[in-house]
This record gives sequence, structure tokens and C-alpha cells, in this order.
Amino acid sequence: MRIGIDARLTHYTRGGISTYIRQLVACLPALDPANQYLIFHSRKARETLSSPANIHRLNCWTPAHYRLERLALGLEILPHRLALLHSPDFIPPLGPFRSVITIHDLTFLRYPQFLTPDSRRYYNDQIREAVKKADAILADSYATRADVIDLLGVAADKITAVYLAPDPIFTPQPTEVVAGVLARLNLPRSYLLFVGTFEPRKNVPSLLKAYASLPPDAPPLVLAGNKGWLFDDILSLVRDLRLTDRVHFLQDFATADLPTLYSGALALVIPSHYEGFGLPVLEAFACGAPVVIADRASLPEIAADAAARCNPDDPASIAQAIERVLLDSAYRISLIAKGFARIKDFSWEKCARETLVVYRKVINAE
Repeated sequence: MRIGIDARLTHYTRGGISTYIRQLVACLPALDPANQYLIFHSRKARETLSSPANIHRLNCWTPAHYRLERLALGLEILPHRLALLHSPDFIPPLGPFRSVITIHDLTFLRYPQFLTPDSRRYYNDQIREAVKKADAILADSYATRADVIDLLGVAADKITAVYLAPDPIFTPQPTEVVAGVLARLNLPRSYLLFVGTFEPRKNVPSLLKAYASLPPDAPPLVLAGNKGWLFDDILSLVRDLRLTDRVHFLQDFATADLPTLYSGALALVIPSHYEGFGLPVLEAFACGAPVVIADRASLPEIAADAAARCNPDDPASIAQAIERVLLDSAYRISLIAKGFARIKDFSWEKCARETLVVYRKVINAE
């Protein structure tokens, strides 16, 4: 039987959904050797994802997030006579095959002001048709599952929450490795860390305001990620708050450096207004970094009691949570220990196994 996975997005982005696709492609074929897996790549992608005997690469001309993507991709996939196609990036193509989609979050419905007009149009115009076409829906968290039910009116028995996991590369790094990488990246030896795209829903402005209220001798703040919508506004705020010498931007860094960044951080701070899952939280846990999270959406679910919490709408609350992690050593040590314990509940093999259960349910449905 032929099962397809749309992996085109891995050519265009890294992290987040691309990580999810890569890990599923790496795990699923070994767990399901009886079936053939057709992995649809962008024709421009030089990298082939995984190479077991039951995996086959197929190149697609249709780019990700193309205006006529559903029709064009459907026509490309049609000749391959799939039993099922998994669309890990929300929107499935048109076609006579059974469909599983993954909905990672509903930011575009819950907080439409946090997306560009183009992104809002892409998802809003298609999400309702997508959930109708899908035979089953995967959600990264129970918080996202609840949003799909509440905001899109989807029947609860159609949606399964399947947790993601950190990559196995995320482990505590030796002190000498941390020192070498920080020197190479021209970063300070002690610092607070944010990891994520610089976009409105990540709430970087409130983090900066919170940081500006900390004492002048507070550790520097490292913002690691890629430019997103309204990035220039963040740069202007750094200048307005007179934080230019205390805030370090790190962009276009190697994924292999992330474990070191987490390992060297005094704390990871994720004050997002909305997250469908929040992989950086688990990555930091795995590297032994204490974490501060917003008390919103999926973050409390994923972190459980292993992270300090703050109100993302209140910079004073964010600052208070950071100060407690920095100043209360017993609390800091307890968070690190709880993070190591919490991470044991997540693995990509578990994610793949639970995903495979959904595939089989859809394929075997009458």
C-alpha cells in the first residue's frame, strides 16, 4: 500500500513544521515496513529525506503555499495512486485519496492580527475546506485540538492530539564546548535566551520591556531566530529602550549550535501569546536549561510544572518570573530537575507510532 507524505516545506523553512516532517519521515518507514512511503519533495531540494528500502522520493513542481496549490499538487500526486496522503502543513491537495492533515495551531483564527495579510488569506481561505476533506486530523497538543473543535466546529472523534518531541541532538553540552561555540558566535558567557521567529505572536516586545525593567547588571539577552513580520519594529524598540549594548541578535546560525545555546543559557524565556506546541521548551529541558513560559495556549500543557510561568500581557510579570529563576537557586535547580523528568514523556518514535495508528484507522475505515 502506498502512503504519501508532503515534505515540500522542508526545502523552504527549518524548525517547527519542517522538523516535524523530517522526524516523521525518519521514523515511520521503519515502524511500518509492509507499506511503501512516497515522500513528495520540492524539485529544488538537494536533500533527500531518509532512505530506507520502503521510501521513495518524488519531486514536485508545485511550490509550498502557492495560490493554486491544492489543484496543482493534486494533479501531480494523482498518478501515484495513493491509499493515503498526509499533509503536515494544514492544507491537503484535491484528489481521490484518503487524507490526514496536521494542524499545528490556529493563530490565524485566534489572533489574526499576528499574521501578515498574505498568510491570513492563505490559511483562512482554505482551512474550513481542509478540515472537511480530511478523514482525520492530527493536532500537536490538546490545546490546539480544543481550538479546532471550538473555532472550526470539527467533531471531537475526528481529531487526535499527538505530541511532538525534541531532536536527540538536544543534550547538555560540556562546559568547554559551550565556551568554544559562544566565542565563535561572539556571544557573552552568561545570558538569557529567547529562541523563535521574530514575529508578533512570539511577544518579543513585551520581553524587551520586561528585560529593560531588570537591574542594569542583569545578564545580556540573546534573541536567536529568524526575521519575521514587523522585525523592524523590534529593532526600533531595542533602540528606544536603550538596550542596544545589552541585547544580542543571533540569526542564520546552524541548528547544531542550538544545544550549546540552551546549555549555556541562564534561562530560556518564551513569553508567546500563542503556541500550538512550543518545541524550544522541550529542547531547553533536554539541555538542562530552566525555562520561563507564558501561561497561555499549549505552553502550560507541554511544560507541566517544570517551568516558571508569567502573564505575557504584563511585562512586570515576565520580569518577576525571570528574576526568580536568576536569584532563587533552589527554585532554579528544581526547575532543571523537573525539566529532565518531563522530557521523558516525549519522543519522536512515540509520535510516529501514534501517527501510524491514525493512518491505519483511516485506511481501514469502510
